[in-house]
Amino acid sequence: MTTYQKIEEYSSDEAVLTELGSRLGAMRLARNMTQAQLAREAGVSKRTLERIEAGQSAQITSFVRVLRALKVLERLELLLPPPQPSPMELLRHSGKLPQRASGSHNPPGRPWQWGEDE
Repeated sequence: MTTYQKIEEYSSDEAVLTELGSRLGAMRLARNMTQAQLAREAGVSKRTLERIEAGQSAQITSFVRVLRALKVLERLELLLPPPQPSPMELLRHSGKLPQRASGSHNPPGRPWQWGEDE
């Protein structure tokens, strides 16, 4: 039985890629597919799939194609749900969503101090 590592905020990029690749490989095996079969269905080279499963860098489009071929692409909705404005944000902008960020009101490198607004 394979043990999986929890992906956490402090996990290194390499650890995250390795874990994602391992999980994709396990999903492929659970579907009784060879790397060649999945690569063909996904429209990527077998070498690209090998790289993804090994946790090596790959184009995000290849990753999306593999997820689609495994029929799990919709799970990305759980990972990155559409942003929802808070009720206060809607009130502040008269019901309209902001189109761009306003940036920081404090100059970079200089922390805000009490009495600075006076």
